[in-house]
Amino acid sequence: MKLRDGNMIPIIGFGTYEMEGKAAYNPVKWALEAGYRHIDSAEWYYNERECGNAIRDFLKQSGLPRSSIFYTTKLQNNSSYNATKAAIDKSLKACGLEYIDLYLLHSPIGGPEKRRECWRAVCDAKKEGKVKSVGVSNFGVKHLQEMIGGGVELPVLNQVELNPFNTRTDIVELCKLHDIALEAWAPLVRGERFKNSSIVRLARKYEKEPAQILIRYSIQKDFITIPKSQSRPRIQSNCQIFDFDLTEEEMDHLDSLNEDLVTDWDPTNCD
Repeated sequence: MKLRDGNMIPIIGFGTYEMEGKAAYNPVKWALEAGYRHIDSAEWYYNERECGNAIRDFLKQSGLPRSSIFYTTKLQNNSSYNATKAAIDKSLKACGLEYIDLYLLHSPIGGPEKRRECWRAVCDAKKEGKVKSVGVSNFGVKHLQEMIGGGVELPVLNQVELNPFNTRTDIVELCKLHDIALEAWAPLVRGERFKNSSIVRLARKYEKEPAQILIRYSIQKDFITIPKSQSRPRIQSNCQIFDFDLTEEEMDHLDSLNEDLVTDWDPTNCD
């Protein structure tokens, strides 16, 4: 997918939330070997070093260039301009890559002034070539409107919890209106709805796993999606979703399953 700044991002990425040490290195390496070219990390995940090591080892073994991998990481705390610049330098050093493809504010927590200062630092890091694209994560409508009305460079994407059970139509509509791409975290609903009758029925119809139905839904909604798994077979199967299409009626039905389900945290309504 082409982002609003002209950079390209793979529509399927590999999420690494709650993976540390070898529990991060091995799955990232398996994902890259399975064909993923987009790795999503964060300062808060404490695995930037392991993700970077896995990427660099894979590149060395495969002979592929650094530019073939899209690497994302995120700012843990919205504090100040200087703290953000220091955090970016720390993340860049930890991953050991030449640059960060996408850097996000991990949340809107901290209030308007801190968001503004941190965003200014992120945009300056982009000008310095440390990061290629800049975006946000878990931003709600009011946080996005604050940026839209603030005369600042808009984020290229908003990474937020999105799946049939949490459709967030207000956030989705605003982002689409302003050409802000949507990236779905928890596209698999953290496994909490694999046994939902609608998901099971579609999995049987298409001879797919419930996870593959959910990822296919995400792709057809034009969301960039970042499923995660620590199982090598599931990592492989999660990207095998390009040989079938859900019908328009099936997509509408999946949308109707919304229950505003939050599987982890939801700072989209914070001040």
